[in-house]
Amino acid sequence: MDGNSSFHHTNTSVLSIVAAEAPVVVTSAQFDEQLGEAYARLGLRPGLLEGLAGIRERRWWPDGVTFADGAVMAGEKAIAAAGVDSAKIGVMINSSVSRAFLEPSTAVEIHHKLGLPTSCVNFDLANACLGFVNGIHLAATMIDGGHLDYALVLNGEDSRGIQEKTIERLTHPEATSEQFFNEFASLTLGSGAAAMVLGRSDLHPEGHKVAGGVARAGTEHHDLCVGDLEKMRTDTRGLMEAGLDLAEAAWIDAKSSYDWTEMDRYIVHQVSSVHTSALCQRLGIDQAKVPLSFPTFGNIGPASLPFTLALEVDALAPGDRVLCMGIGSGLNTAFCEIVW
Repeated sequence: MDGNSSFHHTNTSVLSIVAAEAPVVVTSAQFDEQLGEAYARLGLRPGLLEGLAGIRERRWWPDGVTFADGAVMAGEKAIAAAGVDSAKIGVMINSSVSRAFLEPSTAVEIHHKLGLPTSCVNFDLANACLGFVNGIHLAATMIDGGHLDYALVLNGEDSRGIQEKTIERLTHPEATSEQFFNEFASLTLGSGAAAMVLGRSDLHPEGHKVAGGVARAGTEHHDLCVGDLEKMRTDTRGLMEAGLDLAEAAWIDAKSSYDWTEMDRYIVHQVSSVHTSALCQRLGIDQAKVPLSFPTFGNIGPASLPFTLALEVDALAPGDRVLCMGIGSGLNTAFCEIVW
């Protein structure tokens, strides 16, 4: 094997996976209207977000509702759906990229608002858009190791602030076409939240078994997508090409431990129609088995993958094999199989 790590889980199951939708719909046509003068001045065509990326709309949280509030909503739904006493949750992992400040962790606010016990370890796990999948791996490792019986992994994201700042910069009379394309990816983002409860398989035979997966790093590409709370610059083509290479390397590495050629679902990170088609072609995946949420919700960062899985739950049957295929700027990737 030429990879970083292959991992197997023995006693962890998914007990619930839920999405919390941000309610304010913001269409790409609205963005095009706001950017109309900039398009004309720079000689660009409107419609790039929908025509090229395939994103018709995304969501924002309303005034007064934060991404942490969204994570709390998702966490409450996930705990209720799992039917688990919240007092028994031993760890809560927040994988949000969004944050209001550097310290304390966002996790402490979420932990408090959920009313989780003082015995529940809580922290932020930040790894760009891969954080949630990393959270599943870490939580399952803790459960398999006998350290705790239940884990809550969640995420809340808010794209409103960065998108308003981006449009403000791009509509400035001195904005250039180079700047426009460097910041274009910011307009594909979306707001939303997701949460998952995991527990011991021997206590919950009705759960969905976390089988394991593979991880691989390509950190030589750490400068291709860099963002803060107000701005994100992205080498869109470079990031896609490097991401495809890394995904293919992980796919090849996994063959010594897993056969993922005929899964029932492939839940991929939600970026754009171009990225999805290219990934399916590169790995030989049937695109009909790849559910999409980005056309109407945008790229919700680390929440995208679990959010998409949550929307697909009702279509899954017992025994279905689901491959969660995460990737995050930096670059890092991890695939994780769940048997429904």
